Amino acid sequence: MNAGADTVIHRRVQKLRGAADESFIARLDSGWVVLGDPQVIAGYCLLLPDPVVPQLNALTGAHRAAFLADMAHVGDVLLEAMGGIRVNYAIFGNVDPALHAHVFPRRAEEPAAERAWQPWAFDWQAADRFSAGRHGELVGKLRRAFDAARSGGGS
Repeated sequence: MNAGADTVIHRRVQKLRGAADESFIARLDSGWVVLGDPQVIAGYCLLLPDPVVPQLNALTGAHRAAFLADMAHVGDVLLEAMGGIRVNYAIFGNVDPALHAHVFPRRAEEPAAERAWQPWAFDWQAADRFSAGRHGELVGKLRRAFDAARSGGGS
């Protein structure tokens, strides 16, 4: 097995390939969109590449362009579906050395004091953990938004 090939991201992509991840939102050219856990900001999603690579710089040419275009597409769909005013994007890979992008839709309805916060300023420990029961409606809404975008009815 390759070094780092047993990260949370690798295991999650394996589950997605087997249709065993209840937070699944969409399959895009470069990978998978899943609902983030915890939902520190409503609609927070992750883009996971398939195949998994260690970092963005491990992708070249068309693969890198596809991942970055898909990341922007996730933001476009979230803006529309969540009534967003902007999107925060983040790629780190410091904890899990496998490429994944965090995409956070930001809305005008957020408390004024929190609107300028970067996502890691929120209390992640107190945030709502993913549950198919609690988040099923949101997952369905986002799946429909990605389906509409794919068929030309949205972003």
